[in-house]
Amino acid sequence: MARIGVDVGGTNTDLVLECRKGVFYHKVPTTLKNQSIGVVEGVKALCAKAEIEPAEVETIVHGTTTATNITIEHNGSECGMLTTEGFRDILHIGRHKRPYNFSLHFDVPWQSQPLVKRRNRIAIPERILPPTGTVETPLDEAAVRDACAVFRRRGIDSIVIGFMFAFLNDAHERRAREIVLEELPDAYVTLSSEVAKVMREYERFSTAAMNCYVGPKTAFYLNDLEARLRNAGVASKLRIMQSNGGVSTVEACAKRPIRILMSGPAGGVIGGASEGEMAGVANVITVDIGGTSADISTIPGGTVKIMNPRDTYVGGHPVLTPMIDLVTIGAGGGSVAFIDEAGGFNVGPRSAGSEPGPACYGRGGEEPTVTDAQVVLGRLDPDLALGGDLKLDPELSRKAVEEKVAKPLGLSVTDAALGIIKIINNNMALAIRSNSVARGIDPRDFSIMPFGGAGPLHGVALAEAVSAKDVIVPVAPGITAAVGLLKSDLRYEHTESGLIELGAATDADLDRLNVARESLREVITADLDADGIARGDQVIELVAECRYHGQGFELRAAMPDGAVTQANKTVIVESFHTQHQVDYGYSYPDQEVEIITLRAIGSAAVRRIEIPKVDRSDGSSTDRALMFVRKTTFDDGHTLDTPRYDRKKLLAGDRIEGPAILVQHDSNTLVPPGYAADLLDYGNIRIHALGVA
Repeated sequence: MARIGVDVGGTNTDLVLECRKGVFYHKVPTTLKNQSIGVVEGVKALCAKAEIEPAEVETIVHGTTTATNITIEHNGSECGMLTTEGFRDILHIGRHKRPYNFSLHFDVPWQSQPLVKRRNRIAIPERILPPTGTVETPLDEAAVRDACAVFRRRGIDSIVIGFMFAFLNDAHERRAREIVLEELPDAYVTLSSEVAKVMREYERFSTAAMNCYVGPKTAFYLNDLEARLRNAGVASKLRIMQSNGGVSTVEACAKRPIRILMSGPAGGVIGGASEGEMAGVANVITVDIGGTSADISTIPGGTVKIMNPRDTYVGGHPVLTPMIDLVTIGAGGGSVAFIDEAGGFNVGPRSAGSEPGPACYGRGGEEPTVTDAQVVLGRLDPDLALGGDLKLDPELSRKAVEEKVAKPLGLSVTDAALGIIKIINNNMALAIRSNSVARGIDPRDFSIMPFGGAGPLHGVALAEAVSAKDVIVPVAPGITAAVGLLKSDLRYEHTESGLIELGAATDADLDRLNVARESLREVITADLDADGIARGDQVIELVAECRYHGQGFELRAAMPDGAVTQANKTVIVESFHTQHQVDYGYSYPDQEVEIITLRAIGSAAVRRIEIPKVDRSDGSSTDRALMFVRKTTFDDGHTLDTPRYDRKKLLAGDRIEGPAILVQHDSNTLVPPGYAADLLDYGNIRIHALGVA
């Protein structure tokens, strides 16, 4: 049976199909008004390319930017909120963080772009007390009904319910939901205790509010996509990539769309880790450069990192959901170059996207972009973009760069185009350092892995900028994120509050901990059962999120097998000390360790896509792949006659010395003078300085 991975970006939608006939790749423009239209058209075109019927597709795994785009464009649902009396302004107050400590004029998103407007946050008399979750003030059910009447008059049907200490006792939140659905049967309701059953009311409320903010539109998109696929004759299971690098069902993601806020970039990181394994390289820094953004992640030892919950912000709002550790900046092929009011030369973060797109697309765009600069420099051949499917107009690129950048700055068109490339490369290099050097990781021990449609044109320049040892280019760089979707396991996560000091824990405390542990196991098992996973194939991992007494945030520690007892609780303590040493370089073995949260991670392995090896070279000349020679300008300003090679005709063991451009349907790879590109076993490429083994 066939499987398809679909990754929707801001400019293009990338697809990969694995079936009995082999592996096929495809790329179509993203339909921004409704991404599902482009996805369905791409699926049908890819099936036709592989000469199979859509009905033969067993599974489609989808990486989507729908939820992310809602947060960026600030066009989510109008939300209402029920919260505890006296705590109406938690979402406004936040943590009193000052993004600029010495500025009197700064903006904070949770105030300037609130997920729930203050007038729509209604306080309800109720109170639950820590640390046991006992009820001090019963829920005022009449007040909940009155609030629903207000929401009805205002046309609000996306409702957040966030009560104080609901992570200890969620009875009031659950009863409030029952009342809301009685009064507003079609409402989209989110409980803070369901999306983030952890302490810290601001982060918990913010997470629930974000779920309601993006929920209705995301749920509509996912359900609409599923329906359109069925109408197109595709009756396959649709699975969605989550921010944590695992996949889940449409139903689960429609209910909790906060899990897919980083859905698109996650597939690229998983794909990059797999490509590193194929190339025999453990330490890689992935740089996924599409049309709109660049997503950067550091993968040490082949292990994909999960971000610390204190750092998981989306659109400036804290969201307590597991996310792959990555940095996203506005840097891509569509990033617009412009001169600001002060005369400064800037590139991005604003993007031309796919409509109208770069000037060279001929769709009405008049602003110069990174893609236009590449065309001016001769690095993108107008007649070869997307294998010739996308015709580019080099005169439009030249005109845009000349009028918007070159003339205002008194530069030649070539120097202006080089300036665009240098600025965007420096922006990305800074982001790479923030995800590596700033965290104690030395890029000199890592390979840069550029992918996305624009990635391999920037790979060597980025490696030079951060002193990486070499560059590894994936087999299908423009489709790598889609390939990663077919290498991701099913994954579910749930949390329960712990709040136990391990050193002083009584048997009753440990009994409470074990009850929470079993409750988590049951919930995770139910998720996997609902997805049709046999019990023998289910893998459930339990971790304790701990901290030293008085610390502000937690680290994950291993749990002992079976129930926690007085005898084996030291397993958690020792694991935490070790993790603290790894993360911070020191630990305090004599200090008290407390559990704050228990987390259960349920997973089930899926069959990985198998990329076939390419034939090995017999030592014959690489001229078999030579297409033609054209002039190309490199970063040092020199313009050289540069051969183009058809990458599909290169074999394992071949070496191409720069200057050269390796051409394929989904991306081009730039090999500057002084560098060589070695073809590896799967057709992936290692680019390194000449004379370096």
